[in-house]
Amino acid sequence: MRVLIIEDESLAAKRIMKMVNEQEPDFVIEGVMDSIESSVAWLKANPHPDLILMDIELADGQSFEIFNQVDVTSTIIFTTAYDEFAIRAFKVNSIDYLLKPIDADELKRSFDKFKEIHKSSMTSPKLDLDMIVTALRGKEQVYKQRFLVKQGQRLIPIDMHEIAFFYTEDKVSFIKTFGEQRYIVDHSLDELELLLDPNSFFRANRQYIVSPKCLDGIHSHFNGKLKINMKPTNNDEVFVSREKAADFKKWLGEL
Repeated sequence: MRVLIIEDESLAAKRIMKMVNEQEPDFVIEGVMDSIESSVAWLKANPHPDLILMDIELADGQSFEIFNQVDVTSTIIFTTAYDEFAIRAFKVNSIDYLLKPIDADELKRSFDKFKEIHKSSMTSPKLDLDMIVTALRGKEQVYKQRFLVKQGQRLIPIDMHEIAFFYTEDKVSFIKTFGEQRYIVDHSLDELELLLDPNSFFRANRQYIVSPKCLDGIHSHFNGKLKINMKPTNNDEVFVSREKAADFKKWLGEL
């Protein structure tokens, strides 16, 4: 059986490779990809493997985007840090998944299920990506009401109404409050998108998630972009891409 691993954390990828080699020595690992871009390029250039072990959160976005660019014929086992509630759609679709940190026994059970599918000539379950993404975004989800941040030896609760925007700098995520305080938050912006009420916060671009109350002016820019001024100010010029501009205006109009 040919296996492809899609995982952007090098230590996690090495651990998965080690477990695969230990549990299924006859499996051949064809490669390890660490992004949507590299995965799409590999899948377009090579025969699709029998099995893909695929992380959901990659450096350049959620791995579901791969399926929008390539008609993947492989069986998929997802690896994810999402909790049991958030991934109920995986069960509905009979798609196997593994919660991080991956347990060796759980991986073995996934392999046994995979081999049973092939042994019985069953077809692999069809991905219902809309259902999965809906579940991950959590229609019934209770969104974060506050964050507990660390400042020195102190733990400080920050209520959502205090937050002007979230941003990332040198791969670290920060909260900026209306009181102009800055705190590190232990989530990527992709993770924050799932935790925040979409009526209260908007992902303006790869670096910023903004509250409507922080907006101090919106200006048309070239190529259909929007430039937004914010209060409190930050060092960056902040733009909303042409692709997101219509959704951004709609979001503001619905508030």
